[in-house]
Amino acid sequence: MDLKKFIRSIPDYPKKGILFRDITTLIKDAEAFKYTNDKIIEISEKIKFDKVAAIESRGFVFASTVSYKLKKPFVLLRKKNKLPAETHSVDFELEYGKATIEVHKDSINKGEKVLIIDDLIATGGTAEAAAKLIKISGGEVAGFIFVINLFDLPGNKLLKEKGYKTYNLIEFPGH
Repeated sequence: MDLKKFIRSIPDYPKKGILFRDITTLIKDAEAFKYTNDKIIEISEKIKFDKVAAIESRGFVFASTVSYKLKKPFVLLRKKNKLPAETHSVDFELEYGKATIEVHKDSINKGEKVLIIDDLIATGGTAEAAAKLIKISGGEVAGFIFVINLFDLPGNKLLKEKGYKTYNLIEFPGH
C-alpha cells in the first residue's frame, strides 16, 4: 500500500515556511490505518524492548497498538504540566519554537529498554528530548519508529549519529 497518498500536506502550518505533513487523513482511512499499524508492529517484533513510549499526541495513536498487540507496558511522554505525579522534564527546540516534554518518574525502571514511537521525525528535537527522558529515568532507548521521515531535515541523521536505531515507513522532503 502506498501510504504517501494518505498524507495531506499543508503549506505554512503552523507557521510560514513549514510544510506540515498531516496524518489525520491516514488514520481516518480504516485500511491505511490498519496497514500502518501492522507495519509498525512488524518492525517492533524485531526489536528487543521492555516498554513502548510515545510522544504526545500523534505518537499515542500508533504506540498504543504496539502496546496492545505485543503486551508491552505503555509510557506516555507528554507536554509540560499534563502528568499528575512527579515527573522528569526536558526542554528542547522545535522547528517553530520551544517546548518541554515530561514523563512520570515511576514510568521506567533502571535498565529497561524502551522503544519510542512517533508519527514523524523532522529536526529531531522532540525525539532527542524523548531519548533524554528515557535515560534520565534510568532506561535505555531500544530504538525509534516513525511513520514519516522528513529526509532532508536533520532529525533522522542526528539520531543515527547518536547511535540510535531508527525505522520509518515513508519519506517526504521537509520543505
